Amino acid sequence: MYKPMEIAKGIYNVGCRDWDIRDFHGYSTYQGTTYNAFLIVDEKIVLVDTVKKEFSKELLDNISKIIDPEKIDIVISNHTEMDHSGALPAVMHRIGEEKPIYCSKMGKRNLGSHFTGKLNLISVDNGQELAIGERTLSFMETKMLHWPDSMFTYVKEDGILFSSDAFGQHYAGDAMFDDEIGGHIMEHAAKYFANILLNYAPRVEQLLTKVAESGLAINMICPDHGIIWRKNPGTIIDAYARWSKQECAPKALIVFDTMWKSTAAMAREIARGVESQGVRVRVMNTRKCHRSDIMTEMLDAKALVVGSPTLNNGIFPVVADVLTYIKGLRPKNRMAVAFGSFGWSGEAVKILNKEFEAMDLEIVDPGLAVKYVPDSEDLVRCFDLGVTIGQKVTESFS
Repeated sequence: MYKPMEIAKGIYNVGCRDWDIRDFHGYSTYQGTTYNAFLIVDEKIVLVDTVKKEFSKELLDNISKIIDPEKIDIVISNHTEMDHSGALPAVMHRIGEEKPIYCSKMGKRNLGSHFTGKLNLISVDNGQELAIGERTLSFMETKMLHWPDSMFTYVKEDGILFSSDAFGQHYAGDAMFDDEIGGHIMEHAAKYFANILLNYAPRVEQLLTKVAESGLAINMICPDHGIIWRKNPGTIIDAYARWSKQECAPKALIVFDTMWKSTAAMAREIARGVESQGVRVRVMNTRKCHRSDIMTEMLDAKALVVGSPTLNNGIFPVVADVLTYIKGLRPKNRMAVAFGSFGWSGEAVKILNKEFEAMDLEIVDPGLAVKYVPDSEDLVRCFDLGVTIGQKVTESFS
């Protein structure tokens, strides 16, 4: 449990840690997550977001260590997803169901659909302000980042941005702030962007441009998952700017599955060929690496190289799963190559190329299919294919 902590004068994180969660919609959360919620104590007392339903009591207990929850005047729901609104019925039952819940227009519709009880839902306009005493809250619509109802809440006097799911990480640990945890938190932030927000990269880029043009002073970013960015929030803003442009590095991601180790042998030789050209390589077996970790490596990989044996005239099921997952997140500006072994009919490479076409990836080589076990000549062909991939990647950065 988080000990409620004052993050600025009169503003507290009253959220909860979820140490045990290991899967979040198919995303591996091997270090758990947090559900952050924030209490603003001013002339009006405001609760910004709630937590997952199972943590309702813990949230109310945390609030009780600061004030009597019944003194809360206003609740703000930045995002309807149930890890941030699940505790809303319990909170409203405790503080008074007549009290207002401020949300976006789509949030009003979604919350009304999620919960059957009477809620006093008040929709806000983009840019609308709400005075709560010494402080003024401003609301910013962030539709499809990453739900239609998403919005930010900004405390003008403090320069604090309550950013809902943006700028977050699925991470539960002792640290609450960026300056307490160190640079490795960026690995978690990259994984979060790759698996949650990459699909909406153009909207992220537009939002960051809009914020920059507004001259909005951001001294602290408080996401609903993970640590709070207080020392240098520009670090995560700059990272989002890079990731939203889908800027790649000279790197090839080789993803494969194998039946009798033939496709695995091909993957190793292709990797050697790529490396011979000075290009970084990451090789990941789909049955040993989680799809969300594969997607994280995809975030900065210029080339996606996929290998599969042919099984029942198709590709391997786990390879299909990973490709479906990647396709849904819409990576752009990548090149792709297919490879694989086969025993009878050998359709896998053709099927993989069709998948690449559907994903709008640039196919830079027709791919390589090897019958049964690759012999020494086949392995030379694999190495040469890796050389070609490495050269293509290098040329794209010249």
